[in-house]
Amino acid sequence: MECVLMSTRILIAEDDTRLANLIKDYLTQQGYQVFWEANGSKVVAAVKNVNPDLIILDVMLPGRDGFELCRQLRPQYPGPILMFTARKHDVDQITGLSIGADDYVVKPVEPQVLVARIEALLRRFQPRDSMENSKALEFGRLKLNAKSRAARFADDEIKLTSHEFDLLWYLAQHAGDLVTRETIHFDVIGREYDGVDRTVDMRVSNIRKKMAEFTGRDDAIKTVWGRGYVFVADAWD
Repeated sequence: MECVLMSTRILIAEDDTRLANLIKDYLTQQGYQVFWEANGSKVVAAVKNVNPDLIILDVMLPGRDGFELCRQLRPQYPGPILMFTARKHDVDQITGLSIGADDYVVKPVEPQVLVARIEALLRRFQPRDSMENSKALEFGRLKLNAKSRAARFADDEIKLTSHEFDLLWYLAQHAGDLVTRETIHFDVIGREYDGVDRTVDMRVSNIRKKMAEFTGRDDAIKTVWGRGYVFVADAWD
């Protein structure tokens, strides 16, 4: 188990008092500083007050549901959002990931598994050596800056989430090479690919849509069906 500093703050948005207390107690034992909000209508204010490093967001909340909250928080909150729900439908998981959630856990979940997922998400927000060693990448009119975590096409900023930038940077570092889903999951997502997780697919789709608004094309990141993706270096002129 990794050593976690008390400055690592987690906000739990969960209306089940018993479950919230169990999670809070366990995470506190692991060294996290934990805050709790049960009312969905108060979550946005709690995020502003607490400034958490990670949010555990239940889907079925009174006041405002988790999907609505995720949509509102994602443009302004740069940290990881972990959706938490008892609903097992694939469509719910796809919805959560497509609107900006970074992971999706179905109840019930073992506390050790939840902590592992939390640690994996937090690791992805730590500076990577590869980013430190190479501060910027440039392909035609596309410029990526690791220090400022900014993507620009010509004079326009492409507004990417932190996780979208991580993925784009990783693919750009391997420009022209096939990068498999297994490799992306291990190096970028922070967990092994289970064969069904669509997190990477959804993020690539989001990146393509945002890029297409500026480039007019959506083929600069090619899909190699059944294998992975290729960043096309000469597609950004």
